[in-house]
Amino acid sequence: MNITILGIESSCDDTSCAVIRDGVLLSNVIAGQAVHEAYGGVVPELASRAHQQNIIPVATEALRQAGIRPAALSAVAFTRGPGLLGSLLVGVSFAKGLAASLKIPMLEVNHLQAHVLAHFIKTEPGDGRHPQFPFLCLLVSGGNSQIIRVTSRNCMEVIGQTIDDAAGEAFDKCAKVMGLGYPGGPLVNRLAKEGRPDAFTFSKPHVPGYDYSFSGLKTSFLYTLRDALKTDPDFIESHKADLCASLQATVVAILMDKLRKAARDLKINEVAVAGGVSANSGLRDAFREHAARFGWNVYLPPNAFTTDNAAMVAITGYYKFLDGDFCAMDAVPYARVSTTF
Repeated sequence: MNITILGIESSCDDTSCAVIRDGVLLSNVIAGQAVHEAYGGVVPELASRAHQQNIIPVATEALRQAGIRPAALSAVAFTRGPGLLGSLLVGVSFAKGLAASLKIPMLEVNHLQAHVLAHFIKTEPGDGRHPQFPFLCLLVSGGNSQIIRVTSRNCMEVIGQTIDDAAGEAFDKCAKVMGLGYPGGPLVNRLAKEGRPDAFTFSKPHVPGYDYSFSGLKTSFLYTLRDALKTDPDFIESHKADLCASLQATVVAILMDKLRKAARDLKINEVAVAGGVSANSGLRDAFREHAARFGWNVYLPPNAFTTDNAAMVAITGYYKFLDGDFCAMDAVPYARVSTTF
């Protein structure tokens, strides 16, 4: 059939382009932005400037690795939102210019939907294991903590989400207080492997339904440090691994409690996880444990597809191409999204 899609992702601080042909991934190039490390978080203006510098080289490299000439592209898929408006604008503008020059259609992609559909990326023909509809997807990242009920590839509903901090945000903020650096999630995960998950007890929220809250956990963590540092100035350094292990165990427990409730209430045993925090080893272990304990069929994405990447944008665009779901040239980025998409 030779449907070849170029995907473009620029929603936050990673510039990424990928090429998918007939559902099979040919290339996936990502350029990160180390400039934010000095600030302990993403600075929107710096992010958009870096995207401007990176977008053309990254797209060129993605096409080169795929062995594809621009003229062979069937369509351009791009992340329209949600995300940082300045960053999104770079990707949207580049997609418009490329599509217009090649006289090919554009495909707008919802960033959250793309994370879910990352499970459908094929790295080679015949690679077909993916969740069966309907399934639940726990989407966890620095900006999102959601439980999504997926009834088809183009019909998804957020049934639970954080009412304050996201899980990844809690990791980042607690890591910053400990002086670990940014992004904090991978650093907490690495140190947690050396510590005891029951060394400290942090508060867990009592939020009705399937919604999450991590602000209380963050506050409890900070109070623990404050009280301990009054008598032991070296407390963080000497207890760093135990702090990380206990923090990670608490976050994972909070995430799994609500997901388990949703799976039980909705009688769904097809369960997936997506987003940057899905690379966390503690969370992955919890999914495997729940599969054995409750008979879930669980789906863990390859680490390469957990963080923001254009492969997930390209596969979402591929399905939209098959459905004839193209977008107009006047499409503009958006920062927020509704609970259905």
